[in-house]
Amino acid sequence: MSTARKKRMQMSAVGDEARVAAVQSYQLLDAPRPIVLDELTRLASSVFETSMSTVTLVGPDRQWFAGSTGMPSGGGPLNTSFCGVVVDRRVPLIVKDALTHPVYRTWENVMGVPNIRFYAGVPLVDEDGFLLGTMCVLDDRPREAGDRQLDLLHTMAGQATGHLSAIRNRMLLAEVGDELSRAISREEDFVATVSHELRTPVTTIQGYLELLVDNEELAPYRKMIEPIQRNGERLVRMVDHLLAGTRPAGTPLPLLRAQTDLVTVAEAAMAACRAQATQREVALRLEIAGDGGPFPVPGDFTRLSQAAEHLVRNAVLFSPSGSAVRIRVSENGLDVVDHGAGIPADELPHVIERFYRGRFAREQAVPGVGLGLSIAQRILRAHDGELTVMSDGSGKGTTARMTVIS
Repeated sequence: MSTARKKRMQMSAVGDEARVAAVQSYQLLDAPRPIVLDELTRLASSVFETSMSTVTLVGPDRQWFAGSTGMPSGGGPLNTSFCGVVVDRRVPLIVKDALTHPVYRTWENVMGVPNIRFYAGVPLVDEDGFLLGTMCVLDDRPREAGDRQLDLLHTMAGQATGHLSAIRNRMLLAEVGDELSRAISREEDFVATVSHELRTPVTTIQGYLELLVDNEELAPYRKMIEPIQRNGERLVRMVDHLLAGTRPAGTPLPLLRAQTDLVTVAEAAMAACRAQATQREVALRLEIAGDGGPFPVPGDFTRLSQAAEHLVRNAVLFSPSGSAVRIRVSENGLDVVDHGAGIPADELPHVIERFYRGRFAREQAVPGVGLGLSIAQRILRAHDGELTVMSDGSGKGTTARMTVIS
């Protein structure tokens, strides 16, 4: 890091004019949230198994969620902002139980909705050294956060700042007349608006349902609340799939290429699918080739984790109760192996097509809209990789292989 950059970081504070100008240059305050940042927070929430996560931009007098999962609002004042504390102190902040803290326990967002108990946030520093805000995960229950989790949160913060930079660059190019950038910006605006109108209300409902599930006084009604919660999660996934799977064919998939560990990608995918696997009584087993990694590849961590998640989720949905799904990671990719019914030979050439659902999926009412493999393939092709699905249709299962060139 250059001396000038270090100096800028040392001088940075919530009200610093240069820092505030840097935040405003991204033009995201009060704007629709970019879908890629919502996807990153959804991934973070899954990996850390928390109910909430945000990519937070901190302005001079308030915070704004540029990416959000599980939060009932789009931002808030700085006088009760954990993210504001991170920006002011310029260091990570971990609060294991806000109710036991002498200051935080009196905050409105601790005493009331969204009932924050746990907070872990790291600084969001852009390529020019300006501290924009935080990448954080939050929960309504006390939790712990180890060094490995903090390292992963730093990785996600790097992804967030990379995406923010790419978004700003595309806006600048669009302003000077670059047609491709205008096309991507138009699509991102459309997707962000649709996501806001469809996904945000459902995730807000989910947040309140989670509070109801945790309320002991409502224990007699839990059997009615939990199915609503599960179906809400299913609806959110369906909206995500439709938004990701119906992109115009000629529109490039925006990527943030950086050194990404395939083992971490596999762990993130497994974390995102763990609740569903537990519900269906399917075990998830991670197998790492050689000396246990890491296996670095040039790729977008968020996108590759999404691709792997689609493969793992598919394997879980098609696996019988009591079986296991194996995720095998090697130097150039990973295999997801299940022991389900397999795929008939006549269906195998079509399974990656958009909206394709085989006979077994239809007859057994397997949840989904037939977009998961198509989305995974598009992500991998954008990385110059490939998705291969193998099965002999004899009831011995299916292997889905994602290959990423290192």
